[in-house]
Amino acid sequence: MAGLEENGSEPTTPRADPEGDPFLRTRFAVPTRPGTFLRRERLVRHLDHALRTPLTMVNGAAGAGKTLLVADWAAGQDRSVAWLTTDAADQGCGTFWAYLLQALRASDVPLPAEVGFPADANRVDHTLLARLAADLSVRDRPVVVVLDEYDRVTDPEIADQLEFVLHHAGRGMRLIFVTRTEPLLPLHRYRAAGDMTEIRDAELAFTPEEAAELLELHGLRLSVHAARGLVERTRGWAAGLRLCALAAQERPDPETYLKEFEADRSTVADFLLAEVLKRQPPETQDLLLRVSVLERFCPELANALTDRTDAEAILAGLHRENAFVEHLGHAWYRLHPLFGEILRAHLRVRLPGLEPELHRRAALWLRRSGSLAETLGHGAAAGDWEFTAGALVDDLAIGQLFTGLRSDDLAELFSRMGPDATSPATELVRAARDLSRGDLDRGLTHLRHVGQSLAGERTPTGGDSEGLVAARLSCALLEALAARLTGAPGRAEAAAEAAAEAAGRLQAEVSPRLLDRHPELTALLLTHLGSARLWAGRFEDARAALTTVTGCSGGASTALPREESLGHLALIDYLNGWLGRAERKALAAMGETERFSLPRASGSGIGLLVLAAVAVDRNELGEAQALLDAAADAHRAMRDPVREAGRAIATARLLLARGNPRAAIEAAAPAVAADVVSPWAEGHTALVASAAHLAEGRPEAAAELLQAVPDDQLACAVGAARAQLAAGRPGAAIDLLDRLHLTGRTGPAVTVRASLVRAQAADAAGDSATARRLVAQALQEARRERLRRPFLEAGPWIRPLLGTAPLRGPAAGRLAPGAPRPEDQPPAPVVEELSGREREVLQRLAELMSTEEIAADLYVSVNTVKTHLKSVYRKLAVNRRHDAVRRARELRLL
Repeated sequence: MAGLEENGSEPTTPRADPEGDPFLRTRFAVPTRPGTFLRRERLVRHLDHALRTPLTMVNGAAGAGKTLLVADWAAGQDRSVAWLTTDAADQGCGTFWAYLLQALRASDVPLPAEVGFPADANRVDHTLLARLAADLSVRDRPVVVVLDEYDRVTDPEIADQLEFVLHHAGRGMRLIFVTRTEPLLPLHRYRAAGDMTEIRDAELAFTPEEAAELLELHGLRLSVHAARGLVERTRGWAAGLRLCALAAQERPDPETYLKEFEADRSTVADFLLAEVLKRQPPETQDLLLRVSVLERFCPELANALTDRTDAEAILAGLHRENAFVEHLGHAWYRLHPLFGEILRAHLRVRLPGLEPELHRRAALWLRRSGSLAETLGHGAAAGDWEFTAGALVDDLAIGQLFTGLRSDDLAELFSRMGPDATSPATELVRAARDLSRGDLDRGLTHLRHVGQSLAGERTPTGGDSEGLVAARLSCALLEALAARLTGAPGRAEAAAEAAAEAAGRLQAEVSPRLLDRHPELTALLLTHLGSARLWAGRFEDARAALTTVTGCSGGASTALPREESLGHLALIDYLNGWLGRAERKALAAMGETERFSLPRASGSGIGLLVLAAVAVDRNELGEAQALLDAAADAHRAMRDPVREAGRAIATARLLLARGNPRAAIEAAAPAVAADVVSPWAEGHTALVASAAHLAEGRPEAAAELLQAVPDDQLACAVGAARAQLAAGRPGAAIDLLDRLHLTGRTGPAVTVRASLVRAQAADAAGDSATARRLVAQALQEARRERLRRPFLEAGPWIRPLLGTAPLRGPAAGRLAPGAPRPEDQPPAPVVEELSGREREVLQRLAELMSTEEIAADLYVSVNTVKTHLKSVYRKLAVNRRHDAVRRARELRLL
């Protein structure tokens, strides 16, 4: 479609985090110690022990001096120290590990490209962690990593991942936590083994002698005896001592003032307000209260909240004064979290009702600056849903509700939107939200309202504004999705035409670069179009749209549409009889989302269904059932007619293979209604029912079911010929086969069955030579695709043929009736005894665990698992997972 294709490639070196924001370099920098910093040698000596233990924890309350202590120690090291200051705003696993990897690079720790880079802010692939740990484990000198303010990381999954890397890195890593709380790691194990260094509040607390030295650095002379009383009242709290010193400098009697200071929690808040906030000029106080609603801010944003123009000088001054305003670099600041929390509480008391207005102003400014995620957050906090939905739609970001990257965050954000907002943008978001969770009726109702609203909207000049064009394009995406979910190919084509028109206008007249920033929108649109075309039986047209998606760029943002498109292409290959091609595409589909650590349940699971259908044709029935079970956990919203027809076909064929024809007939009909009947879905439903009737000895009923199926449904036509032959009409069967055009587009799953029907007719006519030739031809074709089911389905006539000398060799392993079955033969002995670890790996293979899952479960690397697998295959004399499990069961090893 014109104007909807994305070209280009991704950068090989990441310059931004998974959200697309540039890395903040200040988060990798060892903090600078102020001129009044007091070096405490007793703590530095204790930290030196960190180089001898894998784990070090510096655990203390806010303002205890943890960060500056470790920063001072790190600055004195003769090696690079990787420093990362964690951020409460990015709790996702993917963002955390992206920043940690960047911290290693920033400290000149070389990492091989194979380690990779997380693309999803909320997930990280286990194999990436395994590769990182493996790289660290072989280093001659351990890498020192400091995680500052680690208490902001509240996700237990991140703690588990850090434990995994630390454990498997061995002597190659030294991890130092600077935190207010104990991390969720098995600390007892490290303590018991003597592998942990700890510095806690009691040790961080200033002694009277140290307090006196600190005060002297601030120009205050206090006796050790007087300092002892201050230490007792402040409990040696570093921030409290420093705040006291700053305040006492302005007092005529510093010693009396310091004696009166108290440091309980409410007093700290009062102290911060009285001695930090209220000692500032009114303009500065106003600015601090207003920016307290922000996670981060720059002078221009602060000015937008104050309606003034003096923020730059005020913020620079506050930072120089260490007044709890931290500089993040690139002219961005943030408040100390404790100070910000106190300020927000004070704002609600001092200026009640102002907070929503401040969020609204912040959202307006951030929208102009192009920061969409923060814009949406502040717009939602302001309760301005028409603005917030408009920002999402105008940015063409509505596709992010479906791509698996930010979909959960956006769904959660807009779940708070009430019914009062009635703009086209809010209706679009409601439609997207409902369609994304499978609520078709509500989604289609909202979509109809959007269409009615957009139909009459025009600017005063008669043209379309950027927002209106973006709304039309977003609406076209949702219309295409609705068409896919309802099986309406005509509606999908209309949506594609509307999208092409809107995209062309957007690129030519309004905003040429806007569409380029969101390749997921085009990819999703073409995926839905391809699915609708596939439902209509227009395989080549569907292939054209889907192939475009598989070749698009966009990295993680288009991973889900690429997975979906590859899965649909795999289904086309399966329906055409090409099992090997279908398997390769289905496996590639699953790899797309795994590569970017997207949730397994993001897509429709169509690739799993194709793999299940392929497994049935190969008579790997246990594997087929496991794949069907896994597909049941796929994204419920994507249970469209194509997906459900694929599920019905695979399930019904599995039931047939297991000898349950009645259940197969019931399972064959897909459960999702569609506006248009699909020729291949209808044909395969009839084919399964016909095969069930044949299995129960009713050939006339079987033949009748397939009489109306068109000849271009080749698999169904071959099934019809088989039914005619079973009904005693060999001439009609051969006529049916002769009318078929089994060209190069038709794969062995169809042609092998056709050859077997001809062979059966020849055998019934007494032409044994022709029958043997045709069976030999079928065996040769089936070997390439590892086909077994056609021979099992053929019937008793084939047994004598497969037992003849010319066919016995080619038939070996086909598991056909009459051929020797493995269970009828004594199993060959194991060449070499399996080790205990190899048995553990084999047991997990039988549980259908992936290589990565086995590695995680056994706490070993993926490469180690692969080594064990090669050894298992060699000892069991097999080449594949399934064969290893089957062979192990024969030998009673499982």
